[in-house]
Amino acid sequence: MDTNKPTVIRQIHDTAVGQITEVKLINARGAWVTLSSLGAGIVSVVVPDRDGNFVDVALGYKNLADYMADGPCCGKTPGRYANRIARGRFTIDGHEYQLAINNGPNALHGGPTGFQNHIWDVVEAEPGKVVFGLVSPDGDEGYPGTFEVRATYTWDDDNRLTIRYEGKTNAPTVVNLTNHTYWNLNGEGHGNILDHILEINAREYLMTDDTLVPIKPTPVEGTPMDFRRPHVIGSRINEPFPALIYGKGYDNCWPIDRTDPSRPDFAASLYSSVTGIMLTVKTNQPAVQVYTGNWLDGCPEGKSGIYHDYDGVAIECQDYPNAPNAVWAPSTLLRPGAFYSRFIKFEFSTAKTDTE
Repeated sequence: MDTNKPTVIRQIHDTAVGQITEVKLINARGAWVTLSSLGAGIVSVVVPDRDGNFVDVALGYKNLADYMADGPCCGKTPGRYANRIARGRFTIDGHEYQLAINNGPNALHGGPTGFQNHIWDVVEAEPGKVVFGLVSPDGDEGYPGTFEVRATYTWDDDNRLTIRYEGKTNAPTVVNLTNHTYWNLNGEGHGNILDHILEINAREYLMTDDTLVPIKPTPVEGTPMDFRRPHVIGSRINEPFPALIYGKGYDNCWPIDRTDPSRPDFAASLYSSVTGIMLTVKTNQPAVQVYTGNWLDGCPEGKSGIYHDYDGVAIECQDYPNAPNAVWAPSTLLRPGAFYSRFIKFEFSTAKTDTE
């Protein structure tokens, strides 16, 4: 294979949960991503470290079928509404809708048969690009309206993975889509991420109740939720702070600060001093959920063995959790004639960084 030319490799696998298509995109530098039609998800991201050695930095499972209905939602696109909706209820135009309750008293990630547990159509696959498509019918998991969505992945020669979510509905509905990859920049299967250095572009976080439903935006100043300067993830994770107690670690949403014109799309960065790999995350989403893999114990067997709590961190660019019930949150209501459009960019490089 000529690694000086972008390449696409497409494979179809017959599994116990159906026929799953994997697409591998290889760029001109020889770095690659592997994507799956199950959940329109990321299976692997293999990029060079500071010494030029290739490292798989995305957690994933040994067996493709294990991605179906997995608790961690590893690498996939949850929907129709990612994250939590309190008590699984919301109202549109005076009509109340009831969703499945699958996370304590709340609805999570669109329900048991959410988008992450569907095999999407592979609409297009070419060097540097894959398009997955899904039609969610009216009443799917309790959501109103038929929602047609596409997830477009592009992988370029600068090791930038861009996801674009686009969709439309024939009736008013609520939508919140994200990607739920767990990152370990030391390499998946190489221990936990507590030594990783995290920056979050946010002056506030969303304070939650003990079921992790947001209550209100709250300043990060003076709290372990302050990542405005790059900070080691594990240095404050065990502090007796309500958010860290409720989630057994970080599992919170930060509204992105848009006041710096020099980096209008910047959401977060993650760095490993072990490999020198830097992940920069950019988006047009209003917020970013950071989840430090606090409940990974017991998940399916990983590509390199058994995963444990804190072995990966998810950086989920998205709308606010429970926005349909929070008058202070940006609206997630999508009406006919409007077009849902969001992007997330994962940019990989090698760098040196300073911490507090």
